[in-house]
Amino acid sequence: MKTIAQIAAELQGYDPQALKAADVNAFLGHLVEPVQGTEELPLFSALGRVLARDVVSPISVPPHDNSAMDGYAFTGAQLAPGQPLTLRVVGTALAGKAWTGTVAAGDCVKIMTGAIMPAGLDTVVPQEFTTAHADGADGSPRITIAADVLQPGDNRRFKGEDLMEGGVALARGELLTPAALGLVASLGLPTVTVFRRLRVAYFSTGDEILSLGESPREGAVYDSNRYTVFGLLTRLGVEVIDLGVVRDEPALLEAAFRKAAWQADAIITSGGVSVGEADHTRTMMKKLGDVAFWRIAMRPGRPMAVGRIAADKFEAKNAATTHPESADSYENSSNIKSGSGAVLFGLPGNPVAVMVTFLAFVRPALLRMMGSTRTTPPLLRAASTEPLRKKPGRTEYQRGTVTTAPDGTLQVRTTGNQGSGVLSSMAQANGLIVLHHGQGNVAVGDLVDVMVFEGVI
Repeated sequence: MKTIAQIAAELQGYDPQALKAADVNAFLGHLVEPVQGTEELPLFSALGRVLARDVVSPISVPPHDNSAMDGYAFTGAQLAPGQPLTLRVVGTALAGKAWTGTVAAGDCVKIMTGAIMPAGLDTVVPQEFTTAHADGADGSPRITIAADVLQPGDNRRFKGEDLMEGGVALARGELLTPAALGLVASLGLPTVTVFRRLRVAYFSTGDEILSLGESPREGAVYDSNRYTVFGLLTRLGVEVIDLGVVRDEPALLEAAFRKAAWQADAIITSGGVSVGEADHTRTMMKKLGDVAFWRIAMRPGRPMAVGRIAADKFEAKNAATTHPESADSYENSSNIKSGSGAVLFGLPGNPVAVMVTFLAFVRPALLRMMGSTRTTPPLLRAASTEPLRKKPGRTEYQRGTVTTAPDGTLQVRTTGNQGSGVLSSMAQANGLIVLHHGQGNVAVGDLVDVMVFEGVI
């Protein structure tokens, strides 16, 4: 496991006092690693989890050549350009069972969607492209296919067209979405092996923070960060450990950090990471861990701390007061993580800055810790409906609303005041307009990148 100094030495141009947003993610890519430990879950319990092993298909999907629609199956070689084709109907193939009759030249079989293709037949004509006739002299019905409405081989699904037996259906590191669960179920597999759930502890810091239910007092603000972080973590599917609001007292901060490092894989704090802060949060981070304090070239959310906090055991008296088990059994409790410590993400105190830094940096890092191979959020391109002022030299994340223009293209506008404490503008937005480090002013109609919230928050 590399130290903060070792990681920094490997990154060209690393400057903790003027760090580019792109370099933050590069640094975190070296700092965090997937958790150890897996479990086997039934499909109904696996939504949102990350695969720890490839799902290998035990069967071919579909298992047989079959019809893609209701119609008539026949040998496509009988089609001739510019000529209609009349065929005798000699039977009906239904989904769920094979039709075992024989088909001669000039014959066809009525077939339902999903039914196995009768032996020797390779083409299906949709029912609406045919004209039915009265029974022929032999008592069999007939159909006529209009000229030039299909090609040989049309409307036939091949065995293994979706998945072949022995092939990888879903790769290790894939997030189990509703579609992925359906895919696994289509293979007849009742369970999947996933990484254990990531455990993330979080708390707010500062004497100015009020918990809900407390009476207002001069200079104090209600803690919104706990609730936004809780929502972000819950959407991510991690196990959330809420440690509340921790006052700016060394003993309380030390106890909170030690408890979090012992229980969790990652720790998130808000507040107390700015240069020159009078509180004890920075001091305690330095005391307990290997931590870097950054000033990121971004807006909002410039200050941030990252590193590792050591997982020292609680003293017996602390274990007894924070957990109902004895100190001896505390270590073996099912909701306690053993290990070498926790990754620390110290976020700014302003509400919007907390959300932006989480989405831009913390969420991708946590996904990597969860074992996911898809950690980078997709960016949409949309035309700005207003001019945006931007100086090169920093990355800006402006709250925006994406809509569809009359011509069907995507357009985006800001939600107004972009102050880092204006949480209402974040609630009104459906994405972040990402103005990159070297980018300058944006004119009306210019295309910009947008990180959309749907499926994220």
